[in-house]
Amino acid sequence: MLKIVTTPLFLFTHTVVAIVKSKESEFTHLIETNQGIIHKVCRIYCDTPEAHEDLFQEIVLQLWKSFDSFKGESKFSTWMYRVGLNTAITLIRKKDKSINTTSMDNGNFFNLRANDSDEEHEEKLKLLYICVKKLNDVERALVLLYLEDLPYKEIAETLGISEVNARVKMNRAKTKLKEMMNPDS
Repeated sequence: MLKIVTTPLFLFTHTVVAIVKSKESEFTHLIETNQGIIHKVCRIYCDTPEAHEDLFQEIVLQLWKSFDSFKGESKFSTWMYRVGLNTAITLIRKKDKSINTTSMDNGNFFNLRANDSDEEHEEKLKLLYICVKKLNDVERALVLLYLEDLPYKEIAETLGISEVNARVKMNRAKTKLKEMMNPDS
């Protein structure tokens, strides 16, 4: 008859394995549920599918490495944006910009209107993304979070700046984007 020995070391090891599997399962679920956030960050900072894929993987890696630091003091999506944006900005700066780099204010800010045809709407969105990519790193992050309809308080928290600073920087980014998108105005 085979007898299983349950020493304290065996029980400890079994408990640690269970904790790690639980952590991996929770992380995987959160990434699958919120992967759209990562794709949006990648779309703003990358021009090619390969760069998008590389940045996506790097963001997921950084999220995993820092997962233990998530204390739940903010929403997971806010924390995920912060890690994603910081990873994108750091990677772009580190690689010396080797990664080549929707509607605002109720849809009217960039002349994106509900009565636009699908083709017109798509063209305006493409122009918006082209112009957003010309902004500096912080302005891109601001616009991305703003397009997500996040309140300025959450944008400020995500970027680690004051709410007033977020509003000022967003107004400047809007002005730049208006000028880029409507050069004749």
